[in-house]
Amino acid sequence: MFSVNVNNLNAESHQCASHILLIIFGILLISIMFFFLCTFWFCVSFLGGPGACVCVCAQATKLQWRLDEKDLHQVMVSGPNLNETNIVSGGYGGTAEGIIPTGSIKGPAVRYNPDFNKRIPVTGLGPGVRRSASSSSMAAEEATRGVAVEKLETVKKWGLNTYKCTKQMISERFGRGARTVDLDLEAQIELLRDTKRKYESVLRLARALTNHFYNMVQTQHALGDTFADLSQKSPELRDEFGYNAETQKLLCKNGETLLGAINFFVSSINTLVNKTMEDTLMTIKMYENARLEFDAYRSDLEELSLGPRDAAAVARIDAAQRQYQVQKDKYERLRSDVTVKLKFLEENKVKVMHKQLLLFHNAISAYFAGNQQQLEQTLKQFNIKLKPPGADKPSWLEEQ
Repeated sequence: MFSVNVNNLNAESHQCASHILLIIFGILLISIMFFFLCTFWFCVSFLGGPGACVCVCAQATKLQWRLDEKDLHQVMVSGPNLNETNIVSGGYGGTAEGIIPTGSIKGPAVRYNPDFNKRIPVTGLGPGVRRSASSSSMAAEEATRGVAVEKLETVKKWGLNTYKCTKQMISERFGRGARTVDLDLEAQIELLRDTKRKYESVLRLARALTNHFYNMVQTQHALGDTFADLSQKSPELRDEFGYNAETQKLLCKNGETLLGAINFFVSSINTLVNKTMEDTLMTIKMYENARLEFDAYRSDLEELSLGPRDAAAVARIDAAQRQYQVQKDKYERLRSDVTVKLKFLEENKVKVMHKQLLLFHNAISAYFAGNQQQLEQTLKQFNIKLKPPGADKPSWLEEQ
């Protein structure tokens, strides 16, 4: 029974290994196909596509027809005569009128005259002009070809880098590849992401409070107007409606002041979360990509170092060593940038939240205590200016 279980485990392990090899082989095949597609695309884009092929064929045709005059003469003299051909004019059943008898024509069909080209004068183009035009066209072709080759090399490097990073990522996912880890920095990054999630929750709740409180202020404003109208139309309840109308108007005014404080709180939290923290997280993303590239080139260098040491292998090891050093410098630079940004972000977060939490507490306390003077003093303390009613509406001239 024990031997059967061991055999089953061995079979399962071999099956898992075969699946992993199939996955890696599939990724390699897709990368090769993608490289050839990119190569064809760049050839079509930068070498002129089918037009370039036609141009090459035309040049080959010109080179083929640049024969010696003697050979051309021999070719044309040795061609068939007209009397050796059977020429029929007209369709089936037509008359024989207009047909020239071929038997009366003697000699070759075409004779070559070597002096014919000398009789044609070429004006306006001297040898210097032709030489300069040909040199300029060759320079333009060389420049275009150089740009195409440069783009092709860029795509080649990108494809090779993508393949190596994908291989490293799959190896890390399956637990086979070594991964560079900075424990202190990773803990700070995870703490930042957790803090951002919590601050996003605070921001979402603060916006919901702003919307609900705005609707309540608008309701109080409408209720105050209704009470004021009823006080004018109901003489027997004029005082009661008047008191309630004044109370609702006062609550509406204090509510608009509190809305200004809450809006300032929401705007500051939004800037902290969606700009300051997001900028730091973008740098962290670049750092993580650099870490993956660094580990990929490090693994590549380790594999080459374990292989044979012939001349070709030594050259490949030197090239891998240079690429490894470039990726290492990039990784260390981005790690330093992330460390500095995390430090400044923590200091900025403490300052901003200390100010905003104090504002939020004082404004809410003053509003629900009914202390209008303290509420207005809180806004002056934090330099918050309220917009007058109707400030967001366009002017009459803008509407026109």
